[in-house]
Amino acid sequence: MSDKVGSQEKRGFYGRRAGKPLNLRQETLMADLLPELLLTRDEVTDTPLPTLFDPPVREVWLESGFGGGEHLVHRALENPDIGYVGIEPFRNGMAKALVLIEDTGVRNIRLYHDEAGPFLDWLPANSLSGFYLLYPDPWPKKRHFKRRFVSKRNLDRITRALKPGAEFRFASDIDSYVEWTLDHCADHPAFEWLDGDLSQCLAPWKGWPGTRYEDKALREGRVPRYLSFRFTG
Repeated sequence: MSDKVGSQEKRGFYGRRAGKPLNLRQETLMADLLPELLLTRDEVTDTPLPTLFDPPVREVWLESGFGGGEHLVHRALENPDIGYVGIEPFRNGMAKALVLIEDTGVRNIRLYHDEAGPFLDWLPANSLSGFYLLYPDPWPKKRHFKRRFVSKRNLDRITRALKPGAEFRFASDIDSYVEWTLDHCADHPAFEWLDGDLSQCLAPWKGWPGTRYEDKALREGRVPRYLSFRFTG
């Protein structure tokens, strides 16, 4: 990748970037398909986002930390006139998503294979119509809460990139992270919580395909919550 992330941002990433070895097909897709889909800093800084897709799209949504890409690919197939930017620093997750992309032939996805923070800084202001953060690493121990993606700094980054009226959608099965996100968004002047009550957050959004993280949470007896916030501008 041509874009370099500063050392401070690199130190801000907590967790693994690679897991078990990739199979031959995954290795091939990482070498051949990923470079075709990767977005660069120059592209997102200098070019209107909808024109970075072939064919151009009417609006762009972003999913940060897409895991294996199940939700990302589902949404892209469901909405061919919307462009989806998927961000994932974990190598194995990126490889799984590439397999889905090739198998489905979906065309309205672009990717970024690193930390989301710098990428959000590069985006033009008011360029995204929506932002997904689904089952992020919960960092459940209190001493690790500062590592959570939801923070004042990242919410500032997200709101700068969102268009007025756009949605920030968050899902988690960890109660402390749900409360953490509600508190941070309540403290942020640019967010309006659309649900209004946790009892209204049990059902996922329309067209939800389910994810392996959700399946695991349900198997283990945890209750997923789906929060929606509107950027009021």
